[in-house]
Amino acid sequence: MELYKENQLKIYNSLTKSKELFKPVTEGRVGMYVCGPTVYSNAHLGNVRTFMFFDVVYRYLLHLGYKVRYVRNITDAGHLENDADEGEDRIAKKARLEEIEPMEVVQRYTVDFHNVLNNYNFLPPSIEPTATGHIVEQIEMIKEIMEKGFAYEVNGSVYFDVLKYNETGNYGILSGRKIEDAIHNTRALDGQSDKRNPQDFALWKKADERHIMRWPSPWSDGFPGWHLECSVMSTKYLGEQFDIHGGGMDLKFPHHECEIAQSQTCSGITPVNYWMHTNMLLLNSQKMAKSTGNYILPNEILTGENDILGKAFSASVVRFFNMQANYRSILDFSGEALIAAEKGHTKLMEAVSFLDKIEAGSTSTFDVQKWKQDCYDAMNDDFNTPILISHLFEAVKVINQIKEAKASLTSKDLTVFKNTVNAFVFDVLGLMNERSEGNNSDKLSGVVEMLINMRKEARENKNWALSDEIRDRLLALGIQLKDGREGTTFTVS
Repeated sequence: MELYKENQLKIYNSLTKSKELFKPVTEGRVGMYVCGPTVYSNAHLGNVRTFMFFDVVYRYLLHLGYKVRYVRNITDAGHLENDADEGEDRIAKKARLEEIEPMEVVQRYTVDFHNVLNNYNFLPPSIEPTATGHIVEQIEMIKEIMEKGFAYEVNGSVYFDVLKYNETGNYGILSGRKIEDAIHNTRALDGQSDKRNPQDFALWKKADERHIMRWPSPWSDGFPGWHLECSVMSTKYLGEQFDIHGGGMDLKFPHHECEIAQSQTCSGITPVNYWMHTNMLLLNSQKMAKSTGNYILPNEILTGENDILGKAFSASVVRFFNMQANYRSILDFSGEALIAAEKGHTKLMEAVSFLDKIEAGSTSTFDVQKWKQDCYDAMNDDFNTPILISHLFEAVKVINQIKEAKASLTSKDLTVFKNTVNAFVFDVLGLMNERSEGNNSDKLSGVVEMLINMRKEARENKNWALSDEIRDRLLALGIQLKDGREGTTFTVS
């Protein structure tokens, strides 16, 4: 029997602001859409936190036995510099500044995004559609919205009529914003805008002569609005109504609010049953953002080549750090927090590495079945990874007691115990055991650490020639040393 039939998963629904029992549209199948990156720059760790959480959601749904279609898009056109439908396309601006083609920008940062996710042990989505690959479908959706009377064209641009929609719909249902308040607090249009009302948003924008990215349409040569692409791609691959839509909380308004209005106008039904939003990742107690320069790139953490951390950390430690906080909570990233997470991660992996050495006893001194259910209860409670991790450390305690001959498990309980630990540590949380026995990286680490100590001794003795020779020979082998406040670390290329 599939595990989902015996587990009652509850999800916090941003739409209703409450935890609800998860019931998919089609039994045994889940459709999940997550807003992907706008590929005009490298994704920083704050961006990756959202994708990392939904990777765990995807993994757990698969673990429960659901057939999951996970769609995560790539925004490669239409995302302007601000949410007021003004400014340049972010990708086109990058292309203009670097004097390259927009699709070169898209290719560069899409490849980087995939490399980051591969390094951090993400499962690939089922489908990864692009905005530019669905221009025809976006034009067709605009036509449908116009035919229903909820959009208008002015000077080659098409806008969604929010006030018209709100006569029968509820623009603000997700974010809790009331249209009356928005009208009251919005400045009057300055006469330069084609919009009838400030609340209206673009479905299609006419491109001026400087705009590089443009496509022909019934209204003008132009480009689709940013909000439109997700409505088109989610419904194309998941249907008019699907189960889960995720993203960062900064997308709740206006992006997701506009998606609901567009999709519901076309289908007449609620497009998504469960909306999920992750909270912010801070860096040293300040919002992580490229606009302020307060950010760190995921690969900089792995190499240690940054001005924020004193050493390099593994991808698995960063995953572990992220999972120690609830996805709806603000998480503060710092060197001290990562060092603490590394200690916990090491302790967990040392215990997991000992699992296969455990031999069955004649009795069980630990209630494995209750502990197993506690693990499932944690994940069934809105994917509560911090509570799951606390239960995994109960398992660590038991493993260490067995090491010291202070506890034992019968053969049956030991099998359940091993399978459950491995399932949640590796399959669900997606952690990696760099300490596993037989792994050549352990032996390499030991040799390099010995050479680092020899180099340190040479430096203390002011034997700079030997110190430099050790560094240079390691570099020739693809091993780069980095001296930092916490000592010397190394990376392997």
